[in-house]
Amino acid sequence: MSALEIERAVAGRTPVAPARASRRFGLAGWLLPIALAALWEMLVRAGIANGRLMPPPSVVGKTLWSLAASGELLTHANATLWRVAAGFGLGAGAGTLLGALTGALPVARGLLDPTLQALRSIPSIAWVPLFILWFGIFEASKVALIAVGVFFPVYLGVAAAIQDIDRKIIEVGRVFRLGRLAMIRRVMLPAILPAWFTALRSGLGLGFMFVVAAEIMGASEGLGYLLVDGQQLGRPDSIIAAIISFAVLGKLADGLLLAITRPFLAWQDLGRDKL
Repeated sequence: MSALEIERAVAGRTPVAPARASRRFGLAGWLLPIALAALWEMLVRAGIANGRLMPPPSVVGKTLWSLAASGELLTHANATLWRVAAGFGLGAGAGTLLGALTGALPVARGLLDPTLQALRSIPSIAWVPLFILWFGIFEASKVALIAVGVFFPVYLGVAAAIQDIDRKIIEVGRVFRLGRLAMIRRVMLPAILPAWFTALRSGLGLGFMFVVAAEIMGASEGLGYLLVDGQQLGRPDSIIAAIISFAVLGKLADGLLLAITRPFLAWQDLGRDKL
């Protein structure tokens, strides 16, 4: 088949709408966890498996319902979301500014990047005692720890995106005699947006990971506190309920960020949308 015949065949085919295909595969993604949960429930009910340390879904569901009915789950979820939002805002803002600075200016890259790369290798838990000494055990130390976790993936993503801009794109802008501000707005910014938004999503995911460490170090509310409380009381159902709540909140937050950023990438014509 010639290239012209292939193009005609592709042009004549009615593609599946990307949004419809995305919804279809999104629903299919629930099949595996539902099947595994149903299997574990049957094994426990049949007496084949012991549900003491790993409670069946029915027990976890009752715990979640009890926490939701009492308002305790909402209180913990709100506390966690507030900390993640504050830490994400601070970390993403600082990461974007420093990433743009080191990505665009070789002098700033030589001065700042080696130190930031060294700090990036420090485990998150190592910051806990220092932040407690600096900010106390209240909200400031928790938000600071989350901001550190968000900062580094955003910083790396922005810096790398700027350094990886194709030189040919810059040359096209110069051919059209674009000024510095026009070059940034019409050429450089669209070129780095996809990588920047991906870095923001990575930072948000790490923000939910760091909030667990933040809430373990002395919180009186939050889903991390619910984890510790379940461990101290020997209640695995409460621990799993907190883990599920983390997963749901993280997925919803990621979906919200994706929905906010998607309109800015509407200009992209990607091959995956045509498959």
